[in-house]
Amino acid sequence: MSKNRDKANNSIGFKQKTRLSQTQVISLGFFIIIIVGALLLMLPISSRTGEFTPFADALFTATSASCVTGLVTVDTYTHWSVFGQCVILIMIQIGGLGFMTLATFFFLLINRKLGLREREILSESINTLQIGGILRLAKRIITVTAIVEGTGAILLMLRFCPQYGLLKGAYMGIFHSVSAFCNAGFDLLGGISQFGSFVPYYNDVLVNVVLMLLVVIGGLGFLVWDDMLNFGFRLKKYRLHSKIVLLMTGVLIFFGALVLGVTEWNASCSGMSVGDKILTALFGSVSARTAGFNTVDLAALSDGGLFTTIMLMFVGGSPGSTAGGIKTTTLITLLLYAFSYVRKERSFGIFGRRFEESALHKATAVFFTNLMLMLVATVIITAADGLPLAGVMFETTSAVATVGLTTGITRSLSSVSRVVIIFLMYCGRVGSLSFAGALTEKKAPPPVMAPVEQITIG
Repeated sequence: MSKNRDKANNSIGFKQKTRLSQTQVISLGFFIIIIVGALLLMLPISSRTGEFTPFADALFTATSASCVTGLVTVDTYTHWSVFGQCVILIMIQIGGLGFMTLATFFFLLINRKLGLREREILSESINTLQIGGILRLAKRIITVTAIVEGTGAILLMLRFCPQYGLLKGAYMGIFHSVSAFCNAGFDLLGGISQFGSFVPYYNDVLVNVVLMLLVVIGGLGFLVWDDMLNFGFRLKKYRLHSKIVLLMTGVLIFFGALVLGVTEWNASCSGMSVGDKILTALFGSVSARTAGFNTVDLAALSDGGLFTTIMLMFVGGSPGSTAGGIKTTTLITLLLYAFSYVRKERSFGIFGRRFEESALHKATAVFFTNLMLMLVATVIITAADGLPLAGVMFETTSAVATVGLTTGITRSLSSVSRVVIIFLMYCGRVGSLSFAGALTEKKAPPPVMAPVEQITIG
């Protein structure tokens, strides 16, 4: 009996040790999706020429699509067949919503109940703080996504169908609606201008406004959608999280547009009408926060516009959304703490609420982890390829923040630099802290703390 009991205890202990955490499941899930996508894109059916695509290009594209980034080494329209483009589109949708959200949708279709383990992973994937009501939230995410993407596709068809015909126009409307909502940045406009994104539509109000709305809605986050559906315009009933996201989203969009308008008025926007310059500045501000589309040649940006775009990309969207970056809540947490420390206040917060100390710790870790990833990657790529510092920093920020904007250096990167960009995109989508946590073993806190000693700061 004792031997059987010991064997059972050892078996349970082994299962507990080998059981993956929620972050490890998510990290592994995205890795599998990327590999499967890369293998599919390598097939001859995925390319327009009917030839095998090199694994390096297929892997780069699959990572960019699954991590909803938009950086590409080959033009999406001219290189990939319709089959290959559909593979990319599916990976964009999975990457935007999270594979656990879509898995939950299929479980609900076959009437399979989700256990506590699946609910915990889904909660981690959606980036919500509670497990209760997680299925209801997942259903709302899928419903809102279908409605918003469908509406965006129909509106874009109004422009594309007269230009490309009914079938191709409808296909382009759907593709770009999903890409915009998921903040992916992939486009099918290579037939007009390879790697040119939406530059041919810089003065098209319908296309610009629809894309901006899709990007902003996708970047608000699932919890904000939930509050909007529950309370409408009664902002006082919103979660503190939702209030902060809406405030910071508005501030960043209009602040970014103002700065880009000033810096690019006589630079990349020269020759445009006043209305087109305003529209271009607004689009650039929205898109820089992880959408990846552009309506001007980014290589023509002034130094001020380039730096402003880098800052907007680094911040990105909001938690639990289709966007990347350090997130708006991270930025406001650091700003509020700095402001309260200067004023020698004992606590910090906003809207009549106080933040927990743990929020500051996590915000600091997220900020500096992403910053270090970007800086180290910039040094490696600059040393490996000898490219200009500003362009490389723009590229690495775009990758780690899963934006997809580029000054045009992506295609000229060496194999080593492309691996670095792939790693940044993966970390940016999974989450830099989550990826680090997935690789490290959780250790119990030490029974004895080290003695404290003061140091001089500042």
